[in-house]
Amino acid sequence: MTRILLAEDNEDNFNMLARRLTRQGFIVIGAENGEIAVEKAASESPDIILMDISMPVLSGLDATREIRDNPATRSLPVIALTAHVSKKDRDSCFDAGCDAFEGKPINFRNLMETMSNVLAIKGKQLIAAS
Repeated sequence: MTRILLAEDNEDNFNMLARRLTRQGFIVIGAENGEIAVEKAASESPDIILMDISMPVLSGLDATREIRDNPATRSLPVIALTAHVSKKDRDSCFDAGCDAFEGKPINFRNLMETMSNVLAIKGKQLIAAS
């Protein structure tokens, strides 16, 4: 089963997305700020990270940079989630080390496709519980 680290500080956004992912059969690990996301990336062994970019304590961009700087977590796929969707914002996400980008509000079908594609590039599959 695919383990997803969902880094999202907005409780409503977290609950909505976590419920949908859980209903699809995925294990969802939560992190309410970037610092906790970095810690859980190392301790929880997620298969993929969904990283909100605008978070307290440590931004999603800075958290992604720290994840990339750690040899134990550097290969984890990270998908940026943000309402800031300009070319400059997208470029900032990729410059920080994100593998893909999804704008908010989240289109769940697009997100599932992006997650599947990113994992395939890393040689993994998106696997839900039966």
